[in-house]
Amino acid sequence: MISHRNTGSCALIITLFLIAGNSLRATAQRQGDAILSDSRPNIIFLLTDDQRWDAVGAMGNPIIQTPHLDQLAAQGILFQNAYTTTSICCVSRASIFTGQYEVFHQIHDFATDFSPGTLSRTYPALLRDAGYRTGFIGKFGVGKNPPEWLFDFWMDTEAGGKGQPDYLMKSSDGNLIHDTDTINHSIQSFLDQYAQGDRPFCLSVSFKAPHEQDGFPPTYVVQPKFRDYYKNVTIPYPVTANPKYWNQLPDFFRTDTNFARARWKGLFGTPELFQENVKNYYRLITGVDEVVGNMVKKLKEKGIDKKTIIIFMGDNGMFLGEHGMEGKWYGYEESIRVPLIIYNPLLPDKIKQYRAPQIVLNIDIAPTILGMAGVKTPSGIQGVDIIRLLNNELPERKDFFYQHYFLGGARIPKVEGVVTERFKYMNYIEHQFEELYDIRYDPHETTNLAQNPAFKSELNLLRNRFNELRKIYSVPQK
Repeated sequence: MISHRNTGSCALIITLFLIAGNSLRATAQRQGDAILSDSRPNIIFLLTDDQRWDAVGAMGNPIIQTPHLDQLAAQGILFQNAYTTTSICCVSRASIFTGQYEVFHQIHDFATDFSPGTLSRTYPALLRDAGYRTGFIGKFGVGKNPPEWLFDFWMDTEAGGKGQPDYLMKSSDGNLIHDTDTINHSIQSFLDQYAQGDRPFCLSVSFKAPHEQDGFPPTYVVQPKFRDYYKNVTIPYPVTANPKYWNQLPDFFRTDTNFARARWKGLFGTPELFQENVKNYYRLITGVDEVVGNMVKKLKEKGIDKKTIIIFMGDNGMFLGEHGMEGKWYGYEESIRVPLIIYNPLLPDKIKQYRAPQIVLNIDIAPTILGMAGVKTPSGIQGVDIIRLLNNELPERKDFFYQHYFLGGARIPKVEGVVTERFKYMNYIEHQFEELYDIRYDPHETTNLAQNPAFKSELNLLRNRFNELRKIYSVPQK
């Protein structure tokens, strides 16, 4: 695996992106008030469910097979420090659509729909208003009444906002089809319909993979063609899978009612379960990678590969046995750090294989897509246009606020915190229990430094910053 931080030359980064100039920023050309639609790029945003930052070959994983994603990364920008501001599907997806923290978009659970005003400021709504054709495929993930009317092409695998889609569903011919295959077919159908249109398109695709199928215990349902992948591989145990790291957690956290511990027992609680289910997790991601390859092939066949930008991201991470847990929610790297690739065919060759060290967030996706389309970002957005950030037009982000409030109590204790380039401060706000990790020198977060007198000054600085940020971004607690 790669190290936590890439300390490449800042001067080189700035020089390369200044050379890229406007080729990095796909902006609409205007003649009077008329938008010349053929000058604007197509945009495809791909989102996986629960894919952690290192579950892709391009990020240094020597086992997982993701050749098509690796190719996109080699020809585009690979972000090494991409994070989600809240590691749970509903809140993260709302933040992706809006570019906002939870307190602003007001999606705190799985049942609440976007308000009409908030929905009108999501990137699909703004692009549609600007003349883009819009498509959505997969799990919308926000509320019970997803806005089908907002899209020219709609394929809802949630079956009307019921929640997590099943992996196996009946197709029109009555046969069972895997969710990943359903999404593959839908992408192909969309491109057949809109690839040669007179207007650019923005297609948003949301996979269920590699999320587990909920149940007691949960399971990973793999496409038959990938069931034998990794069969002869032995997955190494994570450093923090050692029981001592679970046992050093505080009493309020270390219970069998903690969702992350309960799910760990069913998926990773024995060596045999660990091997099989990490492999299943990888198999599901390899299935996604195949879809990406099929999509790129179709773009080339349609002759639009040179004018189509592809963004790939995970909505949040996933513990695969680290700290004795399965799931996400908490502030550890495995939970909040995600893969992010931006492939722009207009990039000059010298920027290919660029591994960007800047901190970027899920709230940056909406303003970045709008910037690519030449659409003005509305007020009230906390995210930034990543391309402007890389072009040195915006100051680099030095830290960000993390928050998770869903459920609370013993099941999923609520947590807030601050993540910087070197340190991570987390506060379990129902108990005022603090964690401090030096993620540069302790990337596996093995040692809580909150009580270490040698780090008292760092702790006080982060407490002060925490209090500043929570005045802006914290959701009032009942």
